Order: sequence, then structure tokens, then C-alpha cells
Amino acid sequence: MRTTLTIDDDLAGLLKQRARELGIPFKEAVNRAIRAGLGEAAKTPRGKPVKTVPHSFGFRPGIDLDKLGQLADEMEAEGFAEALERFHDPSRRKRSRSRS
Repeated sequence: MRTTLTIDDDLAGLLKQRARELGIPFKEAVNRAIRAGLGEAAKTPRGKPVKTVPHSFGFRPGIDLDKLGQLADEMEAEGFAEALERFHDPSRRKRSRSRS
């Protein structure tokens, strides 16, 4: 059967390279690739679909679950700032004893 097929440039390059390596026409390389792909798809076992069970994690209202990474970064930054304050707090510094 003759048909027109649009192939992405990167894929066409790979197919041309494969055809050169195997010493076969481009058409043959395309047919082999399609057969291999369809054969793998046919071999893939079809199990029953995965069921997702929703769970409420009990987040407080106002917490955007899509921005949990940002929240973790902010909490880490706050902890770092508190640690710096403790480190630079003059009342917490130990005075070095001079030996006389």
C-alpha cells in the first residue's frame, strides 16, 4: 500500500541512519520499525487498570497543595534565618577567658 506519512525530523534521521547501517532502503527501515513497535505493543500484557485511592492528608485550609515545594523552601529559609540570629546573638556568645 502506498501512503503519505509525516515523520518528525529527528525520527527520520534515526531511520535513515538505521537504513544505512543495515544496507536497506529507507522504506524497509520504516516498515521494520513499525512492525517492531506493533509487535512490542501486542506483547505488552494488559492487566487490570490501576485503581487510585484518594486520601485526605488533613492540610489546613489555605495551603495550596500545588506549592508544597515552595512551602518547604520557605520553612527551610525561616529555620536558616533563625539559626543565623542565634549564631549572631551577642548575649549567647561565650566570652573567651584570658589566661593571666
